[in-house]
Amino acid sequence: MQRQGIARLGRKTKELVKELKSKEIAIIDHSDLDALGAIELVNCGVSAVINAASSISGRYPNLGPEILLKHNIPIIDNVGPMIFDQLKTGDEIEIFDGKVYHQKRLIAQGTVLTDEIIERAMKLAQENLNNEISKFIDNTFWYIQKEKDLLLGELDFPELKTEIIGKHVVVVVRGLGYKDDLLAISSYIHEMRPVLIAVDGGADALLEFGLMPDIIIGDMDSVSDRALLSKAEKIVHAYTDGHCPAKERMDNLSIEYSIIPAPGTSEDIALLLADEKGAELIVAVGTHSNLIDFLEKGRKGMASTFLTRVKIGPKLMDAKGVSKLYQGKNDLVPIYLVLAALIPIIIFISMSSPWRHFFRLAWLQLRLLIGGM
Repeated sequence: MQRQGIARLGRKTKELVKELKSKEIAIIDHSDLDALGAIELVNCGVSAVINAASSISGRYPNLGPEILLKHNIPIIDNVGPMIFDQLKTGDEIEIFDGKVYHQKRLIAQGTVLTDEIIERAMKLAQENLNNEISKFIDNTFWYIQKEKDLLLGELDFPELKTEIIGKHVVVVVRGLGYKDDLLAISSYIHEMRPVLIAVDGGADALLEFGLMPDIIIGDMDSVSDRALLSKAEKIVHAYTDGHCPAKERMDNLSIEYSIIPAPGTSEDIALLLADEKGAELIVAVGTHSNLIDFLEKGRKGMASTFLTRVKIGPKLMDAKGVSKLYQGKNDLVPIYLVLAALIPIIIFISMSSPWRHFFRLAWLQLRLLIGGM
């Protein structure tokens, strides 16, 4: 395997993809490369990926390396962190059989990942998954005890210019599948005009679809300056001790913003904000909701997500997977799919909410299923 091109370095993949250009060679330091990171590298059109860390450690079955290889993007794995001292962005480099050269000098050496290597690592990861699940559950219960009062109590949310009470709200996270989610509910967004709350890079996801966020909330480490300079209200998620890593960036951009110190993830705080401000219905797009999602984000537990969904209850609807229930604009949705989607809602909502609220949810679910025809 041989590649030649311009190197672009970035220890954080989510930051690097903002600068990567087609045919460049991405040099990252990303242990257990996640699916979303891999997809963004593919979309940038990189020629190859050099990883200082192990792209698949076997800790859990992450999909990033497999995605890159499916798109014919070679991965030189585990070359070591010293490569960041040996090269700089803009250097012309050559890769040959796992060796990295600059000006004909050997800079680093790693393993060329193959389908066979990834398959073996994934098998080990599957075998180890029960151990990860056990640790994950233990940590979740530990964090529940630690965070329950803060998350289920009264968070000090700022006053908003955006009116939310009695409205539908869509909370957008740029997580795996966010594009399918947004496509699936595009007609709902255009017809119902819900309040759009973006979590960090979710603001750029909305801009990609020609939509303007009403509110941006997060630690602001994966959102573009373009989005931050929009007219959206900005709420910076800080640590519970008040430390706010995004403060310098926001101040340098001369942006007006509020700060909310809170535990948990920014997407959970966004959902709680919508609930606290009186949203009638909350639709979650691209959010993290399963074990692999959380492991890929480096989370040790899902206490905040569990507590958030307990508190919000039946007004929360997850858009993930809705697009799979229909094939496109010209295909009719089979009635059994509609009924299958409605039955769980009927059972759950009828036991916990007034019938008026049930009919709104059922009607929205039907719109989601047929929206886009």
